[in-house]
Amino acid sequence: MAGKSYIETDRQVRNLIEEVRSGVFKPVYLLMGEEPYYPELLCQAVIDNCLQDWEKDFNELICYGADVDADAVITAARRFPMMAERQLVVVKEAQVMKTLEDLALYCQKPLDSTVLVILLHGASVDKRKALYKSVLKQGVIVESLPLKDYETQQWIVSFYGERGLKIEPEAAQLLVEYAGTDLGKIAVETDKLLKNLPEGVKSITAEDIEKNVGISRQFSVFELTKALSFRDAARAVKVARNIGETPRFFMPMAVSALYMHFNRILRYHALIQAGQGNEQSLKVKVLGPFFHKEYDAAVRKYSLKQAMRVISLLNDYDYKGKGGEVGEATPADLLVELTTKILNI
Repeated sequence: MAGKSYIETDRQVRNLIEEVRSGVFKPVYLLMGEEPYYPELLCQAVIDNCLQDWEKDFNELICYGADVDADAVITAARRFPMMAERQLVVVKEAQVMKTLEDLALYCQKPLDSTVLVILLHGASVDKRKALYKSVLKQGVIVESLPLKDYETQQWIVSFYGERGLKIEPEAAQLLVEYAGTDLGKIAVETDKLLKNLPEGVKSITAEDIEKNVGISRQFSVFELTKALSFRDAARAVKVARNIGETPRFFMPMAVSALYMHFNRILRYHALIQAGQGNEQSLKVKVLGPFFHKEYDAAVRKYSLKQAMRVISLLNDYDYKGKGGEVGEATPADLLVELTTKILNI
């Protein structure tokens, strides 16, 4: 699964959800990976479709890794269903099971009448060991890898498109700034947003995100990175001050967003110097489908060496933002100071 993209994971999970909705189940599902959205989505689909409501009392066991060991799970999985075609055994938070690998004993010869779901949250099993290898032969494995920041924007566009909605690039970027690459959080905020929108709305704007999600476009890290890209000093300092003074401001998150921004600039420079492909393909490869004009300006405003110096500076402020040697400086002071230093590089 190395190098597997979110598009492949999305397709795999969609196909598996279609199967379970039509009554087709694998004997074992191993759902894992750093990004928990897809594993949890499939796990819930299996729970929702495996049994009729009246069958669940005697044939459904949902437990957590902290509360069970492999022997208990295997004993449950080897039982036969009562007055039903199948039984369901789900182990959530399986990564905390001390004897997780021992489930390989059952997975080598699973019962056809049991559906066993092993769900890890933000973690994966060792692919060299027996559990992974036995499930690979007898069941199905979903490994959900974390998305890159620009891939998250693409994911949001696709996610909204599946709901018959078009989302503006700036609106998608605001969601990324608010939720990062947490797809579950994006899905939750989208559900809340759709409940509050007037009936018949087909296009989501940045104003809709501002109003319903609670993030200001005017004073956001998105606006700060944009001002820095064009070296608009007055705008950048003003935005930094306003961001830093908001009650929910957290310096490490701002530093992380700035790091991603300047890392793109750095990568863009490196690919240009290496001459890898034409200009348009470089932009898509590094930046995704959005904000090319901004980054065209940024690579002119910041040389390769300057971008590297900014990255080094951000490492220093990541340390300061986490409580290291800041003296009497407030979070707003730190962000303004960092912004000023970037502009002067």
